[in-house]
Amino acid sequence: MGLVTRTVWVALAVALPVGAQQYVYPAKGQSPEKQKSDEAECYTWAVQQSGFDPAKPPPTAAPAQQAPVTGSGARARGAVAGAAVGAATGRDAGDAAVAGAVAGGVVQRGANRKAAAEQQQAAGQQTQAGQASFQKARSACLEGRGYTVK
Repeated sequence: MGLVTRTVWVALAVALPVGAQQYVYPAKGQSPEKQKSDEAECYTWAVQQSGFDPAKPPPTAAPAQQAPVTGSGARARGAVAGAAVGAATGRDAGDAAVAGAVAGGVVQRGANRKAAAEQQQAAGQQTQAGQASFQKARSACLEGRGYTVK
């Protein structure tokens, strides 16, 4: 068995999640060497067809850094609202503006966290779709070569 074939075979064995393991049966009496060669070739073909390589999954999104709230306008809007509330209730408008600015920043950070979580979820769904596409292509290739794939 060549080094490339062995590398692809090992990469496939390591890359597929346990729940996604595929069983390949040589339905036409193919030898173990022929099966390994066919599986390696189908692995490469499936990567080309699906655009997804289980041995090199896309990097997971790094935890979002706390983005500065400056520039979003949340603090400024909070300060204006706080000053207005302070003036209407007879409190010190300056203190109320500071409190409003802090509240605006907290609201914006919460929105930033939500957006980061949504991005991570989308990346996870994209990875799952890539794995499914890869497995479908690999199965089609192997079945075309006379194997039963489950």
